[in-house]
Amino acid sequence: MDLSNILVISGKSDLSELVSQTKGGAIVKNLVNGQKFPVFKNDRISSLAEIRIFTNTTEKPLEEVFQDIYDHQKGAAIDFDPKKAENSALFDYFEKVLPEYDKDRVHASDIKKVLSWYNILLAADKLSAKDDDKKEEHAASEKVTEKKTTAAKPAAAKAQAPKTTAKAKTAPKRTTTAKKAI
Repeated sequence: MDLSNILVISGKSDLSELVSQTKGGAIVKNLVNGQKFPVFKNDRISSLAEIRIFTNTTEKPLEEVFQDIYDHQKGAAIDFDPKKAENSALFDYFEKVLPEYDKDRVHASDIKKVLSWYNILLAADKLSAKDDDKKEEHAASEKVTEKKTTAAKPAAAKAQAPKTTAKAKTAPKRTTTAKKAI
């Protein structure tokens, strides 16, 4: 899962995906309703790949947190609305998913955002299991290897073919001239 093109735009509640860049900003697509709109340099924009969650020892990338939620939910959406849930329920759920999160620096509003973003990404088919990613990467590498092998076979066949002399390659020209009987 690559979150570098998924953006959080200040003032917008949903996530957006980068479509293209322009001189003065970018064109993005809302992941919930599919609507495209421009954002400008003065807008506060963050990529999900840049966001980290505080843990007791370090910071954990949001991509890994989403993977933990995905694994915990077995690929399903979260069965409660994070925006309407009580803080204690949010903290209990997050404790199950990420037991090492820093309880002093991660607030209920942060958990609400992360869980809401998870549901949005899942609905937009932007999340996948680690095993699926590995299988796709393995299949892609096999295709590349197969292409290299296929390309190498004709070269190998040429190298193994017996070399012939120039005389054998070109047959002498036969000219047919009618001889006159004298």
